[in-house]
Amino acid sequence: MPRSRTVLIAFLVATAANLLANATGGGTALLLTKPLLMPLLVAYLWRASAERGARPDRLLLAALAFATGGDIALMIDGTGWFLAGMACFLGTHLCYLAAFTRHGAATALRRPPLLAVPVVYALLTVVALAWMWAGLTDVGLAVPVAGYAIALAAMATTATTQGWRVGLGAALFLGSDLLIAAGVAEVAQPPGAPVLIMATYAAGQALIVTGWVARAGTPPGSAVTPAAAPAAR
Repeated sequence: MPRSRTVLIAFLVATAANLLANATGGGTALLLTKPLLMPLLVAYLWRASAERGARPDRLLLAALAFATGGDIALMIDGTGWFLAGMACFLGTHLCYLAAFTRHGAATALRRPPLLAVPVVYALLTVVALAWMWAGLTDVGLAVPVAGYAIALAAMATTATTQGWRVGLGAALFLGSDLLIAAGVAEVAQPPGAPVLIMATYAAGQALIVTGWVARAGTPPGSAVTPAAAPAAR
């Protein structure tokens, strides 16, 4: 078995343990598992890239490093730590955005059917912010969340040009952050929200990284189009 697959299995086990801890309120298990998730994806990215004769993308490594910091910050109560976590995840989205743009996202988004993607994500962002605005204003987070949402939507938009796995992963990441923001604004709190937030976040990050690895070696500027997406499986 390739070492990269072993690392990916370790990530899945750690994710399952984290979800179980979220479901049962296991505080110690949460503290032990959550900080491990993104470093395991870093290890997977490193090993899988090496097995394909490629170097791990530095922007993706930086994105996962920022996400690790965000995970740790959001484990600590307080508005200041929430803002620190949001700043870290902003770094994650900007790194992903830069990586996707470098690999032809801007060109691909000017061609149908991806031409409609920026409009869809822009409308989603506007509707979501309008829905949560009053609640976010009450806790003093409306402006920073709005800026964060714009970067998140831009990342998810460009991700659609990098194959179905990366695009789906970014959409799940966005969904996870939307659930967090809805909880902070106190406009919605679905049953099992902590489990759902972590499940969509972990799945989203894993899909982005594994999707990127699957297309390792694709020259910059040659984004995967919908017609070519099956080749990236």
